[in-house]
Amino acid sequence: MSDKEIIEAVRQFAGTIMDSDTYREYLFQREKIKRQPDLYEKVNEFRQRNFDLQNETDGDDLLDRLEAFEMEYEKFRENPFVDDFLRAELAFCRMMQEVYVLLAEEIDFE
Repeated sequence: MSDKEIIEAVRQFAGTIMDSDTYREYLFQREKIKRQPDLYEKVNEFRQRNFDLQNETDGDDLLDRLEAFEMEYEKFRENPFVDDFLRAELAFCRMMQEVYVLLAEEIDFE
């Protein structure tokens, strides 16, 4: 199989992913929350802070900072628009992680 054929197969696979219920729900929730620009901006701030915390290497007080972060955003996460979007995003991310892991396993790539 040529590189060009592989690229075409990947494009077809991407189309399959985009046809999935999980991806469609993510898009639906993303568009719904984007209709509220201020809320979407706060969601992006939350996502960035969460990402930064999850990727910190200084773990001395990381658990305390994570707990404080969760408490700070507890009320924010109760908003149904926020919760629905974050749940849909998490489901899509988990699906993609499974795809990446399976792909790496199947092609014996370490």
